[in-house]
Amino acid sequence: MDTISWQGYEYDHHEKTGDWFWALGIIALSSAITAIIFENILFALLILIGAFAVALFAAKRPHLSYFEINRRGIVVDDRLFPFNTLESFWINEDEHGHETLIVKSNRVMMPYLIVPIHDVSGEEVHRALADQLQEEELHEPISHRLLEFFGF
Repeated sequence: MDTISWQGYEYDHHEKTGDWFWALGIIALSSAITAIIFENILFALLILIGAFAVALFAAKRPHLSYFEINRRGIVVDDRLFPFNTLESFWINEDEHGHETLIVKSNRVMMPYLIVPIHDVSGEEVHRALADQLQEEELHEPISHRLLEFFGF
């Protein structure tokens, strides 16, 4: 099996405007005030801390990651996902022609590995994985699509 590798960003970055951050702040503040009115101070703090974390993540630029498929498994940056922990794969193409590798894992905390395909063809990736994993039609989790909808 030949090793194939490429680089790509973790996700497509959508620049957030000042209005986006204002809307986040207004929603978070009004939700926290509502929680305080209902005498739930801890929930109000949780809302404010969560909104702060979302704002930090929204301002962050994506990391350029290294991806590799070799005889041992799939490598993302410095982390190896061995084939014996992976169940199946699917190469998805969106309406813009961007290909994404979706790999189903047997891990509880990270059941899907979603890898953008850049600088190599989906056919090369398919050939590299076809001998190691079962091909099964998989779709991005709803949480992943929801985050993309909100620009993450």
